[in-house]
Amino acid sequence: MPTLSDLVARHTALDEADLDWLHSLVSDWQLLADLSFADLILWAPLLGENGWIAIAQMRPTTGPTVYHDDIVGSVAARGERHLIDTAWNERRICREGDPDWSTGVPVREETIPVRRAVDNGEGRFLGVIQRSTNLSSARTPSRLELTYLQSASDLAQMVAEGRFPFSGEEPILVRSPRVGDGLLRLDRAGRVTYASPNALSAYRRLGLHADLVGAELGRVTATLCYSDEPINEDLMIVASGRAAKETEVESGGTIVQLRAIPLIVGGGRIGALVLIRDVTELRRRERELMTKDATIREIHHRVKNNLQTVAALLRLQARRLQVPEGREALEEAVRRVGSIAIVHETLSHAPEEFVDFDEIADRVIAMAGEVSAAEAAVMPRRVGAFGVLPSLIATPLAMALTELLQNALQHGRPRRLEVLVEPALDRLNVTVWDDGRGLPEDFDLDKSTSLGLQIVRTLVEGELSGKLTIEPREGGGTHVGLSIPLPAA
Repeated sequence: MPTLSDLVARHTALDEADLDWLHSLVSDWQLLADLSFADLILWAPLLGENGWIAIAQMRPTTGPTVYHDDIVGSVAARGERHLIDTAWNERRICREGDPDWSTGVPVREETIPVRRAVDNGEGRFLGVIQRSTNLSSARTPSRLELTYLQSASDLAQMVAEGRFPFSGEEPILVRSPRVGDGLLRLDRAGRVTYASPNALSAYRRLGLHADLVGAELGRVTATLCYSDEPINEDLMIVASGRAAKETEVESGGTIVQLRAIPLIVGGGRIGALVLIRDVTELRRRERELMTKDATIREIHHRVKNNLQTVAALLRLQARRLQVPEGREALEEAVRRVGSIAIVHETLSHAPEEFVDFDEIADRVIAMAGEVSAAEAAVMPRRVGAFGVLPSLIATPLAMALTELLQNALQHGRPRRLEVLVEPALDRLNVTVWDDGRGLPEDFDLDKSTSLGLQIVRTLVEGELSGKLTIEPREGGGTHVGLSIPLPAA
């Protein structure tokens, strides 16, 4: 399905500022759909204004939908939808007309012109919202429904006047309160004129025992949550409905999120809506995840420290050995332990079990070059980027690189040594090549007794389920290829 940006760019004359306004509107118009108990379709004028194209659609969560199929991308000619034409031509909200029974279900159609506020104050009209209400479940409206509908009418007027969405405000988060979570309607003085059952329940959990209707919301909330500490300034702004902002309050272990939507109609503020959501359980789970994440990072940090201690002990033992073969074996063990420690050190700073492997590869390459500086006057280098890899791949891959680089530097005596990285969609292809002595004429990977190559083969084929190839390089030297499958994103 084409996106709003695609449809606007291909089929309309709207500019970048218009598109930004429409994105802001669509990101927050679930509020209007829920308050209206109605489907919303955003129509934009086609190039040449000889028709309309539907560029966005929203269904209500508070009532039955009218459109079970997607309307986005549909085109209507001028004259085909009278109410859309009228709202556009006369720059006003259109509510006239009898219910439409063409689909077998009574549907009330309304249209709202979409206006963007501009600096000169005149505004620029961008399109029309079609609001379609399914009347099949119509009944005598309750106090809640009447409040919703009145609030929807005020918001629709704000859309037509270019006052909604709120210009210059930060985008509303996906997890902001919704209409069904809890709603308060305030008058101009910040007093509650209506409280939905869910909103009242949230305040009961904060410790409220009196009635909320008729109370000044800011003062009540401050008394419940800030009796022994300075009052949060954002709270008073949100609770009075003076600005489109969000805040959270906490009392007695209950955490409540508040979002204010000022109602500005005809140039003056007539009141506000305050959406309320009890986020106690959500915040508790977030804190548990943060604690678990910190614990995992601490474990990686301690593993790194322990590995460094093991490496230091092995290095100390190697210095005391008089047998060259034994000393060399311990020094190789030090390098292998060190490559694992590098991965755990990186994981100790990462928020998830994923690491930027380029940093690890560069440290492994530098470590191999420093250790072999006396044997080979060459510093290995990396070409290409590994990117972010899971830790389950990072650890064996780091060890395999350590072995391959060390083997090339010790036995190949190269003048050039490179690690070439070629990531694909589902695989990681790595080539380690050098221009050194090359392989023995009778070399056979399956029959090789080299401990380093046996380790690499076990890591690549056993742990990483990849493929390992070692062959002579054209022009001299050795070409080692690793092909490692990557997990699906």
